[in-house]
Amino acid sequence: MITVHHLNNSRSQRVLWLLEELGAEYEVKRYERDAKTMLAPPALRSVHPLGKSPVITENGLTVAESGAIIEYLIERHGGAALIPPAGTPERLRYTYWLHFAEGSAMSPLLLALIFRRLPTQPMPFFVRPVARGLCDKVMKGFVAPQLKAQRDFMEAELAKSAWFAGDTFSAADIQMSFVVEGSAARGGLDQGYPKLLSWLERIHARPAYQRALEKGGPYDLLR
Repeated sequence: MITVHHLNNSRSQRVLWLLEELGAEYEVKRYERDAKTMLAPPALRSVHPLGKSPVITENGLTVAESGAIIEYLIERHGGAALIPPAGTPERLRYTYWLHFAEGSAMSPLLLALIFRRLPTQPMPFFVRPVARGLCDKVMKGFVAPQLKAQRDFMEAELAKSAWFAGDTFSAADIQMSFVVEGSAARGGLDQGYPKLLSWLERIHARPAYQRALEKGGPYDLLR
């Protein structure tokens, strides 16, 4: 039996979605973030030394990292329909987006989250204007341009095909969901990106996506 060690409002929501698309049997073990720090609870360290999510266990194996989990589940649980054939251009795009999601895309989204929250954290009143000014400068001078460049790039790529790896839905779209939902929630995705917004509507309409939400619980990235 596959166990998904599921942290609320995290990348592990994608793993639940993939398992629903695969029709695989699994169970969910829930973990809640600390309400103040938003960090994962120490209990996750008993599953994996880094104490982060997503992580799955199956038959004595522990697999962490979203991309590695996707590759493992596709290989072990018959996901041929969710991966393009080897040696095709679609397979190359699939591999690219599988790595882009956690490689290039997540860093500026994470920086945006940090620099927007930092000025609201407890600090001496005379430090707050300095912190706010520094964060604004970093956001405007570095983070925001990076986010825009990535939005523009993703929009242009979806103008080439309906899905990230081609004309057929694949696990690359599952992997990219956290990135695009994060962009919609915090990264400036608006009506100027019709292809990305249409893609979001289509993934949200998938029955497996909706079943995964029921299994995973409230998902604040959708707000």
